[in-house]
Amino acid sequence: QDMVRAYRAAHGGDFTHFADAYAVQLNDTHPTVAIPELLRLLVEEAGMRFADAVQVAHDTFAYTNHTIMPEALEKWDQKLFRGVLPRVYPYVKKLDALLRRTLEQRGVPMGEVSRYAILEDGMVHMARMAIFATHSTNGVARLHTEILKDTALHEWYELYPERFNNKTNGVTQRRWLALANPELAALLHDAVGDGWLTDLSQLKRLEPCADDPAFLARFMDVKREKKRQLAAYVEKHEGVRLHADFLLDVQVKRLHEYKRQLLCAMRITQLQLMLHDDPDQPFQPRTFLFAAKAAPGYATAKRIIQLLCSLAADVNADPVCRGKLQVYFLPNYRVSAAEMLMPAAQVSEQISTAGKEASGTGNMKFMMNGALTIGTLDGANVEMHEVLGDENMFLFGLTAEEASHMSRGYDPYLLYTRDPVLRRALDQLKAGFRDGVSYEDLYQRLLFGVDCPADQYLLLADFASYCAASQRVTDTYRDREKWNRMSLHNIARSGIFSADRSVADYADTIWHVPYKK
Repeated sequence: QDMVRAYRAAHGGDFTHFADAYAVQLNDTHPTVAIPELLRLLVEEAGMRFADAVQVAHDTFAYTNHTIMPEALEKWDQKLFRGVLPRVYPYVKKLDALLRRTLEQRGVPMGEVSRYAILEDGMVHMARMAIFATHSTNGVARLHTEILKDTALHEWYELYPERFNNKTNGVTQRRWLALANPELAALLHDAVGDGWLTDLSQLKRLEPCADDPAFLARFMDVKREKKRQLAAYVEKHEGVRLHADFLLDVQVKRLHEYKRQLLCAMRITQLQLMLHDDPDQPFQPRTFLFAAKAAPGYATAKRIIQLLCSLAADVNADPVCRGKLQVYFLPNYRVSAAEMLMPAAQVSEQISTAGKEASGTGNMKFMMNGALTIGTLDGANVEMHEVLGDENMFLFGLTAEEASHMSRGYDPYLLYTRDPVLRRALDQLKAGFRDGVSYEDLYQRLLFGVDCPADQYLLLADFASYCAASQRVTDTYRDREKWNRMSLHNIARSGIFSADRSVADYADTIWHVPYKK
Protein backbone atom coordinates (compact mmCIF):
# COMPACT_ATOMS: atom_id res chain seq x y z
CA GLN A 1 0.00 0.00 0.00
CA ASP A 2 2.87 2.38 0.79
CA MET A 3 4.54 1.60 -2.54
CA VAL A 4 1.32 2.32 -4.40
CA ARG A 5 0.85 5.63 -2.54
CA ALA A 6 4.46 6.67 -3.24
CA TYR A 7 4.23 5.68 -6.91
CA ARG A 8 0.99 7.64 -7.38
CA ALA A 9 2.53 10.70 -5.74
CA ALA A 10 5.55 10.54 -8.04
CA HIS A 11 4.02 9.33 -11.30
CA GLY A 12 0.27 9.94 -11.20
CA GLY A 13 -2.39 7.37 -11.95
CA ASP A 14 -0.71 5.40 -14.76
CA PHE A 15 0.65 2.24 -13.08
CA THR A 16 1.85 0.63 -16.31
CA HIS A 17 5.49 1.29 -15.37
CA PHE A 18 5.20 0.34 -11.69
CA ALA A 19 7.83 -2.43 -12.13
CA ASP A 20 10.32 0.16 -13.38
CA ALA A 21 10.12 1.83 -9.97
CA TYR A 22 9.93 -1.21 -7.70
CA ALA A 23 11.44 -4.67 -7.53
CA VAL A 24 10.17 -6.95 -4.75
CA GLN A 25 11.98 -10.13 -3.74
CA LEU A 26 9.82 -12.71 -1.96
CA ASN A 27 12.07 -14.16 0.71
CA ASP A 28 10.68 -17.73 0.65
CA THR A 29 6.93 -18.40 0.60
CA HIS A 30 6.13 -16.38 3.74
CA PRO A 31 5.43 -13.01 2.00
CA THR A 32 3.65 -14.45 -1.06
CA VAL A 33 0.34 -12.85 -0.06
CA ALA A 34 1.92 -9.60 -1.31
CA ILE A 35 1.12 -10.76 -4.86
CA PRO A 36 -2.69 -10.86 -4.60
CA GLU A 37 -2.61 -7.75 -2.41
CA LEU A 38 -0.84 -5.79 -5.16
CA LEU A 39 -3.34 -7.15 -7.68
CA ARG A 40 -6.19 -5.92 -5.45
CA LEU A 41 -4.66 -2.45 -5.19
CA LEU A 42 -4.00 -2.17 -8.92
CA VAL A 43 -7.51 -3.29 -9.86
CA GLU A 44 -9.57 -1.61 -7.12
CA GLU A 45 -7.59 1.58 -6.52
CA ALA A 46 -5.70 2.14 -9.77
CA GLY A 47 -8.51 0.91 -12.04
CA MET A 48 -6.37 -1.57 -14.04
CA ARG A 49 -7.74 -4.57 -15.87
CA PHE A 50 -6.89 -7.81 -14.07
CA ALA A 51 -4.76 -9.10 -16.94
CA ASP A 52 -2.72 -5.89 -16.97
CA ALA A 53 -2.33 -6.02 -13.18
CA VAL A 54 -1.04 -9.59 -13.43
CA GLN A 55 1.62 -8.45 -15.90
CA VAL A 56 2.70 -5.65 -13.55
CA ALA A 57 2.90 -8.10 -10.63
CA HIS A 58 4.84 -10.57 -12.77
CA ASP A 59 7.39 -7.88 -13.67
CA THR A 60 7.60 -6.58 -10.08
CA PHE A 61 7.95 -9.77 -8.03
CA ALA A 62 10.67 -12.42 -7.90
CA TYR A 63 10.77 -15.49 -5.64
CA THR A 64 13.65 -16.99 -3.66
CA ASN A 65 13.16 -20.59 -2.58
CA HIS A 66 15.13 -21.29 0.59
CA THR A 67 14.45 -24.98 1.16
CA ILE A 68 13.02 -28.12 -0.39
CA MET A 69 11.55 -29.20 2.96
CA PRO A 70 7.78 -29.49 2.45
CA GLU A 71 6.87 -27.83 5.75
CA ALA A 72 8.42 -24.57 4.53
CA LEU A 73 6.46 -24.59 1.25
CA GLU A 74 3.49 -23.05 2.96
CA LYS A 75 -0.06 -24.23 2.50
CA TRP A 76 -2.98 -22.47 4.18
CA ASP A 77 -6.51 -23.70 4.70
CA GLN A 78 -8.74 -21.87 2.23
CA LYS A 79 -11.41 -21.12 4.85
CA LEU A 80 -8.80 -19.66 7.19
CA PHE A 81 -7.26 -17.58 4.41
CA ARG A 82 -10.64 -16.29 3.29
CA GLY A 83 -11.64 -15.47 6.87
CA VAL A 84 -8.47 -13.52 7.61
CA LEU A 85 -8.09 -11.83 4.20
CA PRO A 86 -11.58 -11.63 2.66
CA ARG A 87 -10.64 -8.83 0.22
CA VAL A 88 -7.44 -10.57 -0.94
CA TYR A 89 -8.82 -14.08 -1.39
CA PRO A 90 -10.82 -13.30 -4.57
CA TYR A 91 -7.56 -12.40 -6.30
CA VAL A 92 -6.06 -15.73 -5.29
CA LYS A 93 -9.07 -17.37 -6.94
CA LYS A 94 -8.55 -15.27 -10.07
CA LEU A 95 -4.86 -16.26 -10.18
CA ASP A 96 -5.78 -19.92 -9.80
CA ALA A 97 -8.28 -19.65 -12.67
CA LEU A 98 -5.67 -17.91 -14.84
CA LEU A 99 -3.14 -20.62 -14.01
CA ARG A 100 -5.59 -23.35 -15.01
CA ARG A 101 -6.29 -21.60 -18.35
CA THR A 102 -2.54 -21.19 -18.93
CA LEU A 103 -1.91 -24.88 -18.25
CA GLU A 104 -4.67 -25.84 -20.67
CA GLN A 105 -3.18 -23.58 -23.36
CA ARG A 106 0.23 -25.16 -22.83
CA GLY A 107 -1.21 -28.65 -23.28
CA VAL A 108 -0.83 -29.87 -19.70
CA PRO A 109 -3.18 -32.87 -19.30
CA MET A 110 -6.17 -32.35 -17.01
CA GLY A 111 -4.96 -35.15 -14.75
CA GLU A 112 -1.77 -33.23 -13.97
CA VAL A 113 -3.30 -29.83 -13.23
CA SER A 114 -3.56 -30.63 -9.51
CA ARG A 115 0.27 -30.66 -9.30
CA TYR A 116 0.28 -26.96 -10.22
CA ALA A 117 -3.01 -25.57 -8.89
CA ILE A 118 -2.87 -22.73 -6.36
CA LEU A 119 -6.21 -23.79 -4.87
CA GLU A 120 -6.23 -27.55 -4.41
CA ASP A 121 -7.46 -29.98 -1.73
CA GLY A 122 -8.93 -27.12 0.28
CA MET A 123 -5.54 -25.40 0.59
CA VAL A 124 -3.86 -22.28 -0.77
CA HIS A 125 -0.44 -23.38 -2.09
CA MET A 126 1.79 -20.36 -1.57
CA ALA A 127 4.90 -21.62 -3.39
CA ARG A 128 2.89 -22.38 -6.50
CA MET A 129 1.45 -18.88 -6.46
CA ALA A 130 4.96 -17.46 -5.97
CA ILE A 131 6.35 -19.31 -8.99
CA PHE A 132 3.40 -18.69 -11.31
CA ALA A 133 2.95 -14.96 -10.64
CA THR A 134 6.63 -13.86 -10.68
CA HIS A 135 9.33 -13.55 -13.33
CA SER A 136 12.15 -15.32 -11.45
CA THR A 137 12.60 -18.29 -9.13
CA ASN A 138 16.03 -18.82 -7.61
CA GLY A 139 17.70 -21.26 -5.27
CA VAL A 140 20.39 -20.20 -2.81
CA ALA A 141 23.24 -22.59 -3.70
CA ARG A 142 24.10 -24.24 -6.97
CA LEU A 143 23.25 -27.76 -5.75
CA HIS A 144 19.97 -26.51 -4.27
CA THR A 145 18.97 -24.86 -7.54
CA GLU A 146 19.74 -28.03 -9.50
CA ILE A 147 17.58 -30.04 -7.08
CA LEU A 148 14.75 -27.55 -7.57
CA LYS A 149 15.01 -27.97 -11.33
CA ASP A 150 15.53 -31.74 -11.34
CA THR A 151 13.11 -32.93 -8.64
CA ALA A 152 11.49 -30.59 -6.10
CA LEU A 153 10.02 -28.12 -8.63
CA HIS A 154 10.67 -30.09 -11.80
CA GLU A 155 7.18 -29.65 -13.25
CA TRP A 156 7.50 -25.88 -12.89
CA TYR A 157 10.99 -25.90 -14.42
CA GLU A 158 9.59 -27.73 -17.44
CA LEU A 159 6.85 -25.10 -17.69
CA TYR A 160 9.07 -22.01 -17.18
CA PRO A 161 12.76 -22.98 -17.58
CA GLU A 162 13.74 -19.37 -18.31
CA ARG A 163 12.61 -18.25 -14.85
CA PHE A 164 14.94 -20.52 -12.86
CA ASN A 165 18.36 -19.30 -11.75
CA ASN A 166 20.82 -19.60 -8.88
CA LYS A 167 21.91 -16.97 -6.36
CA THR A 168 24.30 -18.54 -3.86
CA ASN A 169 23.86 -17.01 -0.41
CA GLY A 170 26.38 -14.66 1.12
CA VAL A 171 27.14 -13.15 4.51
CA THR A 172 28.51 -9.76 5.39
CA GLN A 173 32.15 -9.69 6.41
CA ARG A 174 31.59 -6.36 8.11
CA ARG A 175 29.50 -7.95 10.86
CA TRP A 176 30.77 -11.54 10.88
CA LEU A 177 34.46 -10.75 10.69
CA ALA A 178 35.23 -7.07 11.29
CA LEU A 179 32.78 -6.49 14.16
CA ALA A 180 32.60 -10.00 15.58
CA ASN A 181 36.34 -10.64 15.44
CA PRO A 182 38.27 -7.34 15.71
CA GLU A 183 41.44 -9.19 16.72
CA LEU A 184 41.47 -11.17 13.48
CA ALA A 185 40.40 -8.08 11.50
CA ALA A 186 43.44 -6.20 12.84
CA LEU A 187 45.73 -9.07 11.85
CA LEU A 188 44.26 -9.12 8.34
CA HIS A 189 44.60 -5.35 8.10
CA ASP A 190 48.32 -5.63 8.89
CA ALA A 191 48.73 -8.30 6.22
CA VAL A 192 46.60 -7.07 3.29
CA GLY A 193 45.08 -3.71 4.26
CA ASP A 194 41.36 -3.06 4.76
CA GLY A 195 40.10 -3.34 1.17
CA TRP A 196 38.47 -6.67 2.09
CA LEU A 197 35.81 -4.77 4.06
CA THR A 198 34.09 -3.93 0.76
CA ASP A 199 35.75 -6.50 -1.50
CA LEU A 200 36.16 -9.80 0.33
CA SER A 201 38.01 -11.35 -2.60
CA GLN A 202 41.03 -9.28 -1.54
CA LEU A 203 41.58 -11.79 1.27
CA LYS A 204 43.03 -14.02 -1.46
CA ARG A 205 46.22 -12.01 -0.93
CA LEU A 206 46.56 -13.78 2.44
CA GLU A 207 47.62 -17.04 0.75
CA PRO A 208 51.40 -16.38 1.00
CA CYS A 209 51.02 -15.81 4.76
CA ALA A 210 50.19 -19.51 5.13
CA ASP A 211 53.90 -20.19 4.69
CA ASP A 212 54.98 -17.59 7.27
CA PRO A 213 55.49 -19.25 10.69
CA ALA A 214 55.48 -15.89 12.48
CA PHE A 215 52.13 -14.91 10.94
CA LEU A 216 50.66 -18.34 11.73
CA ALA A 217 51.76 -17.91 15.35
CA ARG A 218 49.96 -14.56 15.53
CA PHE A 219 46.89 -16.13 13.99
CA MET A 220 46.98 -18.94 16.55
CA ASP A 221 47.17 -16.33 19.33
CA VAL A 222 44.03 -14.65 17.97
CA LYS A 223 42.10 -17.92 17.92
CA ARG A 224 43.25 -18.72 21.45
CA GLU A 225 42.05 -15.30 22.63
CA LYS A 226 38.62 -15.73 21.02
CA LYS A 227 38.25 -19.13 22.70
CA ARG A 228 39.21 -17.54 26.03
CA GLN A 229 36.62 -14.78 25.51
CA LEU A 230 33.92 -17.33 24.70
CA ALA A 231 34.78 -19.38 27.79
CA ALA A 232 34.62 -16.25 29.97
CA TYR A 233 31.25 -15.29 28.43
CA VAL A 234 29.75 -18.75 29.05
CA GLU A 235 31.04 -18.88 32.62
CA LYS A 236 29.71 -15.42 33.39
CA HIS A 237 26.26 -15.90 31.87
CA GLU A 238 25.65 -19.63 32.30
CA GLY A 239 27.96 -20.62 35.15
CA VAL A 240 29.63 -23.32 33.05
CA ARG A 241 33.38 -23.49 32.68
CA LEU A 242 34.52 -24.44 29.18
CA HIS A 243 38.04 -25.75 28.65
CA ALA A 244 39.52 -23.01 26.46
CA ASP A 245 42.54 -25.18 25.63
CA PHE A 246 40.45 -28.03 24.17
CA LEU A 247 39.80 -28.32 20.42
CA LEU A 248 36.49 -26.45 20.01
CA ASP A 249 34.06 -28.36 17.79
CA VAL A 250 30.86 -26.38 17.14
CA GLN A 251 27.46 -27.23 15.66
CA VAL A 252 25.11 -24.27 15.84
CA LYS A 253 22.03 -23.99 13.64
CA ARG A 254 18.28 -24.56 13.76
CA LEU A 255 17.42 -27.93 15.28
CA HIS A 256 16.07 -30.20 12.56
CA GLU A 257 16.48 -33.91 11.95
CA TYR A 258 18.04 -33.37 8.51
CA LYS A 259 20.75 -31.16 10.05
CA ARG A 260 21.70 -34.26 12.06
CA GLN A 261 22.70 -32.95 15.46
CA LEU A 262 21.83 -36.48 16.52
CA LEU A 263 24.62 -37.87 14.32
CA CYS A 264 27.14 -35.73 16.20
CA ALA A 265 25.65 -36.95 19.50
CA MET A 266 26.15 -40.55 18.36
CA ARG A 267 29.81 -39.79 17.64
CA ILE A 268 30.26 -38.27 21.11
CA THR A 269 28.69 -41.35 22.67
CA GLN A 270 31.08 -43.51 20.66
CA LEU A 271 34.06 -41.45 21.89
CA GLN A 272 32.89 -41.81 25.50
CA LEU A 273 32.58 -45.57 25.12
CA MET A 274 36.01 -45.69 23.48
CA LEU A 275 37.54 -43.90 26.46
CA HIS A 276 35.91 -46.39 28.82
CA ASP A 277 37.41 -49.23 26.79
CA ASP A 278 40.91 -47.74 27.19
CA PRO A 279 41.18 -44.69 29.46
CA ASP A 280 44.93 -44.42 28.87
CA GLN A 281 44.85 -44.19 25.08
CA PRO A 282 46.18 -41.01 23.41
CA PHE A 283 43.23 -38.63 23.11
CA GLN A 284 43.01 -35.08 21.82
CA PRO A 285 40.94 -33.10 24.33
CA ARG A 286 37.81 -31.82 22.58
CA THR A 287 34.81 -29.70 23.48
CA PHE A 288 31.63 -30.28 21.48
CA LEU A 289 29.42 -27.21 21.69
CA PHE A 290 25.84 -27.17 20.42
CA ALA A 291 23.34 -24.34 20.15
CA ALA A 292 19.95 -24.49 18.45
CA LYS A 293 16.30 -23.63 18.68
CA ALA A 294 13.43 -25.89 17.67
CA ALA A 295 10.15 -24.94 16.03
CA PRO A 296 7.39 -24.76 18.70
CA GLY A 297 5.48 -27.79 17.43
CA TYR A 298 8.47 -29.93 16.44
CA ALA A 299 8.42 -32.58 19.17
CA THR A 300 11.31 -34.67 17.82
CA ALA A 301 13.58 -31.64 17.57
CA LYS A 302 12.82 -30.75 21.19
CA ARG A 303 13.51 -34.34 22.17
CA ILE A 304 16.93 -34.17 20.50
CA ILE A 305 17.72 -31.00 22.47
CA GLN A 306 16.82 -32.89 25.63
CA LEU A 307 19.13 -35.71 24.57
CA LEU A 308 22.01 -33.31 23.93
CA CYS A 309 21.57 -31.86 27.42
CA SER A 310 21.41 -35.36 28.96
CA LEU A 311 24.54 -36.37 27.05
CA ALA A 312 26.37 -33.24 28.15
CA ALA A 313 25.50 -33.84 31.81
CA ASP A 314 26.61 -37.47 31.54
CA VAL A 315 29.93 -36.81 29.79
CA ASN A 316 30.84 -33.85 31.98
CA ALA A 317 30.22 -35.87 35.16
CA ASP A 318 32.12 -38.92 33.89
CA PRO A 319 35.54 -39.19 35.61
CA VAL A 320 36.93 -41.12 32.64
CA CYS A 321 36.14 -38.17 30.33
CA ARG A 322 37.52 -35.52 32.66
CA GLY A 323 40.28 -33.53 30.98
CA LYS A 324 39.55 -35.20 27.64
CA LEU A 325 35.96 -34.72 26.51
CA GLN A 326 33.43 -31.98 27.22
CA VAL A 327 29.93 -31.38 25.84
CA TYR A 328 27.84 -28.24 26.23
CA PHE A 329 24.48 -27.03 24.91
CA LEU A 330 24.37 -23.23 24.92
CA PRO A 331 20.81 -22.02 25.63
CA ASN A 332 18.98 -19.24 23.83
CA TYR A 333 21.02 -19.24 20.62
CA ARG A 334 20.85 -15.81 18.95
CA VAL A 335 22.96 -13.42 16.89
CA SER A 336 24.87 -11.99 19.86
CA ALA A 337 25.82 -15.53 20.92
CA ALA A 338 26.79 -16.41 17.36
CA GLU A 339 29.10 -13.40 17.28
CA MET A 340 30.99 -15.02 20.17
CA LEU A 341 30.90 -18.56 18.77
CA MET A 342 31.90 -18.05 15.14
CA PRO A 343 35.31 -16.43 15.87
CA ALA A 344 36.15 -18.99 18.58
CA ALA A 345 35.24 -22.18 16.73
CA GLN A 346 37.98 -24.40 15.33
CA VAL A 347 35.73 -27.09 13.82
CA SER A 348 32.49 -26.27 11.99
CA GLU A 349 29.96 -29.13 11.85
CA GLN A 350 28.03 -28.93 8.55
CA ILE A 351 26.74 -32.50 8.48
CA SER A 352 23.24 -32.31 6.98
CA THR A 353 21.99 -35.12 4.76
CA ALA A 354 23.24 -34.37 1.26
CA GLY A 355 20.49 -32.81 -0.83
CA LYS A 356 18.49 -31.43 2.11
CA GLU A 357 20.28 -28.20 3.14
CA ALA A 358 19.50 -25.45 0.65
CA SER A 359 22.65 -23.49 1.35
CA GLY A 360 23.60 -22.64 4.90
CA THR A 361 25.23 -19.39 5.94
CA GLY A 362 26.75 -20.44 9.24
CA ASN A 363 29.23 -22.48 7.22
CA MET A 364 30.37 -19.25 5.53
CA LYS A 365 30.70 -17.33 8.80
CA PHE A 366 32.79 -20.11 10.30
CA MET A 367 34.95 -20.30 7.18
CA MET A 368 35.81 -16.59 7.13
CA ASN A 369 36.82 -16.84 10.81
CA GLY A 370 39.15 -19.75 10.16
CA ALA A 371 37.18 -22.77 11.41
CA LEU A 372 37.68 -25.97 9.42
CA THR A 373 34.57 -27.68 8.10
CA ILE A 374 33.64 -31.29 8.65
CA GLY A 375 30.74 -31.77 6.32
CA THR A 376 28.82 -33.45 3.54
CA LEU A 377 28.65 -32.29 -0.06
CA ASP A 378 25.42 -30.43 0.62
CA GLY A 379 24.23 -26.89 -0.03
CA ALA A 380 27.02 -24.31 -0.27
CA ASN A 381 29.48 -26.87 1.13
CA VAL A 382 29.79 -27.95 -2.51
CA GLU A 383 31.01 -24.51 -3.53
CA MET A 384 33.24 -24.32 -0.45
CA HIS A 385 34.85 -27.58 -1.52
CA GLU A 386 35.48 -26.21 -5.00
CA VAL A 387 37.65 -23.40 -3.63
CA LEU A 388 39.18 -25.31 -0.71
CA GLY A 389 39.76 -28.79 -2.13
CA ASP A 390 39.92 -32.01 -0.11
CA GLU A 391 43.06 -30.78 1.62
CA ASN A 392 41.39 -27.88 3.47
CA MET A 393 38.17 -29.44 4.77
CA PHE A 394 36.97 -32.82 6.03
CA LEU A 395 34.37 -34.33 3.69
CA PHE A 396 32.38 -37.46 4.42
CA GLY A 397 29.18 -39.26 3.58
CA LEU A 398 26.85 -39.90 0.69
CA THR A 399 26.42 -37.43 -2.13
CA ALA A 400 22.97 -36.00 -2.88
CA GLU A 401 22.55 -38.45 -5.75
CA GLU A 402 23.67 -41.40 -3.62
CA ALA A 403 21.39 -40.33 -0.78
CA SER A 404 18.45 -40.13 -3.18
CA HIS A 405 19.09 -43.66 -4.40
CA MET A 406 19.84 -44.96 -0.90
CA SER A 407 16.44 -43.91 0.43
CA ARG A 408 14.79 -46.55 -1.75
CA GLY A 409 15.03 -49.99 -0.14
CA TYR A 410 17.22 -48.73 2.70
CA ASP A 411 17.39 -50.97 5.80
CA PRO A 412 19.03 -49.21 8.77
CA TYR A 413 18.48 -52.23 11.01
CA LEU A 414 20.79 -54.26 8.79
CA LEU A 415 23.54 -51.67 9.33
CA TYR A 416 22.85 -51.81 13.06
CA THR A 417 23.32 -55.58 13.16
CA ARG A 418 26.53 -55.52 11.11
CA ASP A 419 28.41 -52.61 12.72
CA PRO A 420 29.28 -53.22 16.40
CA VAL A 421 30.50 -49.63 16.91
CA LEU A 422 27.23 -48.22 15.60
CA ARG A 423 25.24 -50.75 17.60
CA ARG A 424 26.93 -49.76 20.89
CA ALA A 425 26.29 -46.05 20.25
CA LEU A 426 22.60 -46.64 19.50
CA ASP A 427 22.16 -49.03 22.40
CA GLN A 428 23.48 -46.28 24.67
CA LEU A 429 20.72 -43.97 23.43
CA LYS A 430 18.19 -46.65 24.23
CA ALA A 431 19.64 -47.26 27.69
CA GLY A 432 19.84 -43.55 28.45
CA PHE A 433 22.24 -41.58 30.59
CA ARG A 434 22.93 -41.03 34.26
CA ASP A 435 19.94 -38.69 34.55
CA GLY A 436 17.73 -41.76 34.13
CA VAL A 437 16.12 -40.60 30.89
CA SER A 438 15.92 -43.21 28.12
CA TYR A 439 15.81 -42.18 24.48
CA GLU A 440 14.32 -45.40 23.18
CA ASP A 441 11.85 -43.33 21.16
CA LEU A 442 14.70 -41.88 19.08
CA TYR A 443 16.29 -45.33 18.88
CA GLN A 444 13.02 -46.75 17.54
CA ARG A 445 12.60 -43.82 15.15
CA LEU A 446 16.03 -44.45 13.62
CA LEU A 447 15.77 -48.22 13.33
CA PHE A 448 12.11 -48.80 12.62
CA GLY A 449 10.46 -45.44 11.93
CA VAL A 450 7.65 -43.71 13.81
CA ASP A 451 5.19 -41.96 11.51
CA CYS A 452 8.07 -41.64 9.05
CA PRO A 453 10.53 -43.90 7.18
CA ALA A 454 13.19 -45.48 9.41
CA ASP A 455 16.29 -43.25 9.55
CA GLN A 456 14.88 -41.04 6.80
CA TYR A 457 17.91 -38.72 7.00
CA LEU A 458 20.47 -41.53 6.72
CA LEU A 459 22.35 -41.03 9.98
CA LEU A 460 23.23 -44.70 10.20
CA ALA A 461 24.31 -44.85 6.56
CA ASP A 462 26.80 -42.00 7.11
CA PHE A 463 27.91 -42.90 10.65
CA ALA A 464 31.10 -44.82 9.84
CA SER A 465 32.21 -42.22 7.30
CA TYR A 466 31.48 -39.42 9.77
CA CYS A 467 33.49 -41.07 12.52
CA ALA A 468 36.41 -41.52 10.14
CA ALA A 469 36.28 -37.84 9.16
CA SER A 470 36.08 -36.85 12.82
CA GLN A 471 39.20 -38.92 13.46
CA ARG A 472 40.94 -37.13 10.57
CA VAL A 473 40.15 -33.87 12.35
CA THR A 474 41.93 -35.15 15.47
CA ASP A 475 44.90 -36.47 13.52
CA THR A 476 45.31 -33.20 11.61
CA TYR A 477 45.05 -31.06 14.74
CA ARG A 478 48.12 -32.77 16.19
CA ASP A 479 50.16 -30.81 13.62
CA ARG A 480 49.22 -27.28 14.71
CA GLU A 481 51.19 -25.56 11.97
CA LYS A 482 49.39 -27.57 9.30
CA TRP A 483 46.06 -26.89 11.00
CA ASN A 484 46.70 -23.14 11.07
CA ARG A 485 47.72 -23.16 7.40
CA MET A 486 44.43 -24.84 6.55
CA SER A 487 42.56 -22.28 8.66
CA LEU A 488 44.27 -19.43 6.86
CA HIS A 489 43.42 -20.92 3.47
CA ASN A 490 39.76 -21.01 4.57
CA ILE A 491 39.84 -17.30 5.40
CA ALA A 492 41.70 -16.38 2.23
CA ARG A 493 39.25 -18.23 -0.02
CA SER A 494 36.02 -17.07 1.62
CA GLY A 495 35.59 -14.16 -0.81
CA ILE A 496 32.92 -15.84 -2.94
CA PHE A 497 30.60 -15.96 0.06
CA SER A 498 30.35 -12.22 0.60
CA ALA A 499 26.82 -10.81 0.68
CA ASP A 500 28.16 -8.05 -1.58
CA ARG A 501 28.66 -10.59 -4.36
CA SER A 502 25.25 -12.13 -3.72
CA VAL A 503 23.36 -8.81 -3.68
CA ALA A 504 25.18 -7.62 -6.80
CA ASP A 505 24.03 -10.79 -8.56
CA TYR A 506 20.40 -10.18 -7.56
CA ALA A 507 20.65 -6.53 -8.61
CA ASP A 508 22.16 -7.34 -11.98
CA THR A 509 20.11 -10.32 -13.15
CA ILE A 510 16.78 -10.15 -11.26
CA TRP A 511 16.08 -6.59 -10.15
CA HIS A 512 17.89 -4.88 -13.05
CA VAL A 513 19.03 -1.97 -10.92
CA PRO A 514 22.49 -0.38 -10.77
CA TYR A 515 24.47 -1.57 -7.77
CA LYS A 516 27.77 -0.31 -6.45
CA LYS A 517 29.49 -2.20 -3.65
